[in-house]
Amino acid sequence: MNEDLSSVLELRDAQPVFEESGLTAIAYSLRLMPGDCALIACRDPTRASRFADLCSGLIPLVSGGISCLGLDWMTLPERRAWALRGRIGRIMQKGAWIDLFGTDLNILIQQLHHTKTPTDTLVAEAVRLSRLFGLPGLPTLSPDRLSDADRAKSACVRAFMGEPRLLLLEEPVDPDTTDMMTPFLAQLTAARERGCGVIWFSRTPSIWHGYVGEGIQRYRLLDEGLLPVKQVH
Repeated sequence: MNEDLSSVLELRDAQPVFEESGLTAIAYSLRLMPGDCALIACRDPTRASRFADLCSGLIPLVSGGISCLGLDWMTLPERRAWALRGRIGRIMQKGAWIDLFGTDLNILIQQLHHTKTPTDTLVAEAVRLSRLFGLPGLPTLSPDRLSDADRAKSACVRAFMGEPRLLLLEEPVDPDTTDMMTPFLAQLTAARERGCGVIWFSRTPSIWHGYVGEGIQRYRLLDEGLLPVKQVH
């Protein structure tokens, strides 16, 4: 894994404002170094999404701090904070699709907005990732006209675009669907080898069976907070 000594993400006794988040107003602590992967079991999809929002600097704090790539979310000017979010790939449980646009624009819009990468280069990357995830090419239909499976694949394409430095993945792979797991794990491994930090949420911890190795942390996200899970060897 990457030897960079600065963390990708660090929550330092971060206590969110309950009224703004719905998260239990207790201190959350987590540190992801480049290439680390935190596997977080959470039965409540809303809680997982709110914790991902917390990691993205979208929820104010009562106390403590959160930094991403060495930058403190709470002190960053708004424009720089949104630019930093451009380095985060995210899969949201509810999709966050805009059905007025084609899926292709939904996939490209973050990179078009936050980077100066030429459009042709972004399209080529999106097409390559689409094919890796089992799509025939970059889908142009609106998201509401895609099958659930193709929307899930498109969500992975969008998350992995632009070689993100942090991935926040809310239930990225359906435990009952096997055809996505191989390309998903291949892209996840490649991202971690580039130094990307990963948080992977799931309601079904059995999906991680056999996913072991250096830099993997395991937690449960409960009303009581973020609780470490002992590794069983």
